Parts: sequence; structure tokens; C-alpha cells
Amino acid sequence: MTVKPDWLRVKAPQWERVGNVKEILRDLALNTVCEEASCPNIGECFNVGTATFLIMGPACTRACPYCDIDFEKKPKPLDPTEPARLAQAVRRMRLNHVVITSVNRDDLSDGGASQFVQCITAVRAVSPQTTIEVLIPDLCGNWQALEIILQAAPEVLNHNTETVPRLYRRVRPQGNYERTIELLKITRALSPSTYTKSGIMVGLGETDEEVRQVMQDLRSVDCDILTIGQYLQPSQKHLQVAEFISPDQFAAWQAYGEELGFLQVVSSPLTRSSYHAEQVRELMTRYPRSH
Repeated sequence: MTVKPDWLRVKAPQWERVGNVKEILRDLALNTVCEEASCPNIGECFNVGTATFLIMGPACTRACPYCDIDFEKKPKPLDPTEPARLAQAVRRMRLNHVVITSVNRDDLSDGGASQFVQCITAVRAVSPQTTIEVLIPDLCGNWQALEIILQAAPEVLNHNTETVPRLYRRVRPQGNYERTIELLKITRALSPSTYTKSGIMVGLGETDEEVRQVMQDLRSVDCDILTIGQYLQPSQKHLQVAEFISPDQFAAWQAYGEELGFLQVVSSPLTRSSYHAEQVRELMTRYPRSH
């Protein structure tokens, strides 16, 4: 693998705190994207007692060459106890904000929308003060399934764009750029009170102009929140890093995003789609939407 620059070095976590979070996750038999996708911020997030829960997994029905989540295992039937176990983790971890994401479940008629709803409902029952963010797949363009999720009223709906259109066939071969933009557009139309969010990876060979065009496309459908982070190669079998982007370039994209009118732009080499996600609670205070 390419040698990482100094700005991508991560501080060693306080393993006592990390161990406490891991103990809860193991006790309740839950998956996190922090672990399954080899997130570089796992130490920082576990240290402050947060995690992004990965439901309906860990096996994925798609084989995106950038992602470290397993696609070789056969997906299992949905576990009806998973929502209650997730809710108990939220309670035990005393989370103010929780992110719930999933693998792609193209084998399910609703893409797993019903399981998202069950998880949202379970969390609200045991921790009503916790704000909920769902990071969803594209549901194969099933907008009825999207509406089912939105009817459960998560505060934030996140769907990642991941890369620029030119690179979709190589980076996200089973995805569709126009479908991703359409999902965010329909979310705004169906649920004006929901904050919409998306994220992109850079360092895969895209140009500055292409990144800025994606940002414009997201604002054209009134996307509220944007995350931009450096792609890191999980293993030799994954896509190689084309370029390590400088912190100055990330700062320039953040400034441009703010000019475009995003309510929040989180842009740095180590940013991931759920990085500092709890900051949305402050955003909700500054830019309230009626629920």
C-alpha cells in the first residue's frame, strides 16, 4: 500500500473506554460499521462512547471494491430481536445521537426498510431524547420503501454519494449516481422536516472540478449536510489510493460548500460519513425544522 502522509496518522485510543463500548456491543451481539468497515476513527468514537450501528449484516449483497464489509457470506434472514438489542445499547451507552446504517440487502423486497423502522421505533421507546440518523442504501430505487422509513421520522436521513459520476462504474458498480441524487430529492419532497445528508470519498482519481459539481448537484436537491473524507485502501484486494489529498484542499471544499449553502460541511482527511455526527444536534437548534 502507498505510504500515508503525516496528516493521516491517528492518535492511539484509550483502550479502557474502547473496551467498555466493545463489551456492550459483544454482550448485545451487535455489529458496528466502525469495526466491519475498518474505520480509522474507531478509537476516537469509542473513546467518547459513540458508535454507528450496522444492522441486517454483516454480509452485504453488493461488492463495492472500496468497501471492507464482507460480501462473500450469504445474508441471513432478518433478526426480529435486533431492534430491541440495538435500543438497549443506545440506553446503556447513554447516546444523545445515534447513527443506524446497514449493509445493502437487495435480496429483500423493501431493501430492509421495515428493519430500519423497527430500530427507530425501539430506540424511541427506551431513549426518547436521543436523536436518530439513518444512513441508508439506495433501496434499488424503491421509493415506497423510502417513504416507509421517512414515516418513522428520523431526524436525519443520510445517503452517501461516495464518488463522482465518472468513477461510478469502477468504484460503485452496482450503484447509480442519478438514483442517489433522486433519493435525496424525493426525501426532501416527502419529508421537508428531515435533515438530509450525503458524503463523498476523495483520492480515487477525481478532479477538483468534479467534486465541486457533485457538491452543486447535492445542493440542487437541497441537501443539508455534506461530509468529505480521504479514501483509504482497506487491503491489497481493494481499490488503490490514487492520491492523498492535502488538508488545504479539504478546507477549500469546506469553504465552497458553505458558499453553496450547506448547513454543515465536515471536510478533512479523516472525515467519514458518521464522523462527529452528534454535532447535528447543535445544527438543529440553529436551523430548526418543524417535526
